[in-house]
Amino acid sequence: MESHYTLLKVKGIDEIYVYCSDPSILLHIPRGIKFLKRDAALDGSHVKINEVLKDFARDVAADVYVLAHATAPFIKAKTIEEGVDGVCNGAYDSALTVIRQQDFFWMDKKPWNYDPKEIPRTQDLKPLYRETTGLYIYERHLIEKENRRTGEHPLLLEADWKEAVDINQPEDFVIADALYNYSLQKGEKIYE
Repeated sequence: MESHYTLLKVKGIDEIYVYCSDPSILLHIPRGIKFLKRDAALDGSHVKINEVLKDFARDVAADVYVLAHATAPFIKAKTIEEGVDGVCNGAYDSALTVIRQQDFFWMDKKPWNYDPKEIPRTQDLKPLYRETTGLYIYERHLIEKENRRTGEHPLLLEADWKEAVDINQPEDFVIADALYNYSLQKGEKIYE
């Protein structure tokens, strides 16, 4: 829940919600953050994220939504603010965190982004951007009318390796926990 403290620092966010079916989460929500009970039918692994986002948009009216996943605890307030500014000032219709990758990729058992007869330096490869899935900022019409959280003109917020940590598997938690404890030992800011 510490990542919610980061959201409290972001300029331009009017309200912050934890959207969850289990009211026991209230014991862990910091002051300044609201609890909104969602339908337990949205809890299953069969549920697509857009179903959750559409339901939330029906419950909470807003022009712009900031989706910050609790599984991405190291996203910086500065990154969120940059995305909020970009979408709210009309320069972009959405924003999302990405990580830049310049590596050799394969698809369907074939090299995808390079010719194996002319292997370039990795630094010369055209960069690819992978969604970190930690942060999405989008205008209401995208989820309501187009069933999506990214638009035609998104702002790609390049995350550093720490911000890109996303806890989806047990080993991801081990990495996040090690990073958290290492930062504590070094006296570094964990949530900026």
